[in-house]
Amino acid sequence: MQNIQRQLIKIGALLGVLFLIMSCNDDFMDRYPTTSVTPEVFFSNVNDLKTYTDGFYGSLSSPIADLGTDNLAHHNSGSTIDEIMRGGVSAQNAAVWSWSALRNINFFLENAGRVKGASATDVNHYIGIARFFRARFYIDKVNQYSDVPWYGKTMGTSDLELLNKKQDSRSLVVDSIMADLEFAAANIKPDGHKSTVTKWGALAQLAQFALQEGTFRKYHSYLNLSGSANTFLQRAVSAAEEIMKSAKFSISNAGGVNRAYRDLFISLNLQANPETILFIDYDKDLGRRRNAHTVLDYEWALSQTLMESYLMKDGKRFTQQADYKTKNIDQVFVNRDPRFEQTFMKPGFQAVNASTPQRLKPTLGGYNQIKFYPEIADMISWEAAYTDAFVFRYAEILLIFAEAKAELGILTSQADLDKSVNLLRARVGMPAMQLGEANANVDPILQAYYSNVKGGNVGLILEIRRERRVELACEGQRYRDVFRWEVGERLADQQQGMYVKGLGAMDVTGDGKVDIAILESAKDTGPIKDLTEDEKKSISLYYLKDANGNNTSIYLENGNSGHIMFTVARDKKKTFEKPKYYYYPVANSQMVLDGSKLVQTNFW
Repeated sequence: MQNIQRQLIKIGALLGVLFLIMSCNDDFMDRYPTTSVTPEVFFSNVNDLKTYTDGFYGSLSSPIADLGTDNLAHHNSGSTIDEIMRGGVSAQNAAVWSWSALRNINFFLENAGRVKGASATDVNHYIGIARFFRARFYIDKVNQYSDVPWYGKTMGTSDLELLNKKQDSRSLVVDSIMADLEFAAANIKPDGHKSTVTKWGALAQLAQFALQEGTFRKYHSYLNLSGSANTFLQRAVSAAEEIMKSAKFSISNAGGVNRAYRDLFISLNLQANPETILFIDYDKDLGRRRNAHTVLDYEWALSQTLMESYLMKDGKRFTQQADYKTKNIDQVFVNRDPRFEQTFMKPGFQAVNASTPQRLKPTLGGYNQIKFYPEIADMISWEAAYTDAFVFRYAEILLIFAEAKAELGILTSQADLDKSVNLLRARVGMPAMQLGEANANVDPILQAYYSNVKGGNVGLILEIRRERRVELACEGQRYRDVFRWEVGERLADQQQGMYVKGLGAMDVTGDGKVDIAILESAKDTGPIKDLTEDEKKSISLYYLKDANGNNTSIYLENGNSGHIMFTVARDKKKTFEKPKYYYYPVANSQMVLDGSKLVQTNFW
C-alpha cells in the first residue's frame, strides 16, 4: 500500500507540473487542447522554456527577521530551533521533507532539449536557471540534514531502487550543487531584469554557498572535511571578485548618511538601485504584496547583544564605555553607527499612520525593529506591503569577499578592506576598518563570543563578523552564520532586552513625558504614587506578577532593576547539544516506508 501511495504521489507531481505550465501561459491554452498536453508538444520553443522557469521564482524568499537567533531578544511564536533546543523535536514528530519542487525542476531539465530551432545559448540560459533553482533546493536540504539523497532525474513508478535509496554523502551532494551553480554562472545571460536570475545572481549564489560550505567544513572538524575547506573559500573569493570586477554594481548612497541604509529596505523600485543583484518585485497594482509592518512591536524585538555590536560613530566600541551595560533606551542611541537607528527604533519614532510616537512594549524587550517597516500608510496592515525585497545585494558580496580572504589568511592589504567592508562603512559615514588595528587590538568580548576562532588573524575575522552582523541584521542570515561558525551555543543564551533603572514610570518616546510603567503587580503602585492623575491615566502599565501572583512573561535581571529578561527562557531553558542540533532529524514516517533505505540523520 505504501509503495502504491508513493507511486501516486509521483504521478501527481507530473500532473502538477503540467498544471503549472498551463496556468503560467495563456497562449498555451489557446494553442493546444488540454487533452494533448505532453512534453513533446509543450517544449517547442524558447518561450516555453521561459514560461516554465518563471514558475520557479515563487520559491524565492527575502526574510525580514533573524528568527531563532541571538539577534532577537524574544519572539512570541518561537521557532523550530527553539523547539529543538527545548527537546520538543524528535524523529517521531519531525517535519516530513518534500521533493515536489525538485521533481518539477528535473522534469524541465529532462525536456528542455526538445526545443527546436533555438540556439544552444538560449536553451542553456534556461537550463542554467533551472539548475540555479535546483542548487537552492539542495542547499536548503544540506543545511537541514547534511546527507540527503541526490536526485538528478525525475522518478517514475518503476524507479523503486532510486526512490528508496539511502542518503548520499554531504560531499557528493555539495559537489553536485557546485556543479549546478558553476553551469548556471557560465550559461545564464548577464543582462536582464533584476527580478530574474542573471549570471550575476548565479555568481552571488555561488559565492554565498562556497563561503558557507568552506567555513562549515573549517569549523565543524568532526565532519573530517576540513582539508577541502580552503577550496570552497577560494571559490567564494573568485566568485565575489568576478562580480566586483564587472563594475555593474555599487553601494547605494542615495539619501545620505542618515537615510541611505534604511531606504534600501523600503524601496518601491529596487530595479533602479545599483546595489541590487536579484530582488523580488512586489507591486501594488498587480496585487503582489507581503508583510513588512510586522517587524515593529508585533511578535519580536531585537537583542542586547545585537545592540552592543554596533560601534560608536567614531569607530570605538560601545562596550569600551564603563557604563555600557546600564545605559537606558535613550542613551544607547547617542553617537552610534548610523545603521543602528536605521535598524532599531529610536525613542520618538512615529509610524506614518500614527498620531503619536510609538510606545515600545517591554514584554518583547524594548529594542524594536524598524528595518523594513514601511513609510506609506496603506502598507501598515496584513499582507499589504509592496516594497521590493532583496534576494542578493552587492553589500553581501563585499562581505563574502572580505570574510573568505580573512579565513584563508590572505586578506593582508588595506586595499582589500577599502574595496569591501569599508565601502559599507563609508555609506553611513563610519571610519574605515584598519587592518593593523583589527589584529593588534582584539575585542575581548567578541573573542569570548566566538571562542573557536584561533590564530594571528583573529581580530580581523572578528571585526568582519561584527560588520556582517550589523550590515545584514534582520535579513535572515544570522541563523546560518552562527551554524557555519560552529557557535550554536549562542542560540541557547538567555537574551536580554533594554535596561530598566528601576520599577516605576519612564519616558520611552523621548518627549520628556512618562509613557509606560513597569510595576511588580497591579497592587504595588508605590513607584507611581507621585504621578498626576492625568499621567496615571495616560501611561501604559506592565506587571511582573499577575493578579494571582504568578510570573508574567518578563522579569528584571536584578529583581527590581536591570535588563528585561524572559520568563520562558528562565523556566524552559534552551540547551544546544553539539553537533546534534546543527541538523534536523529525518521523520520516522519516511524511514519506515516499504523498501526505504533511509537512515536517521547523523547524531540523532
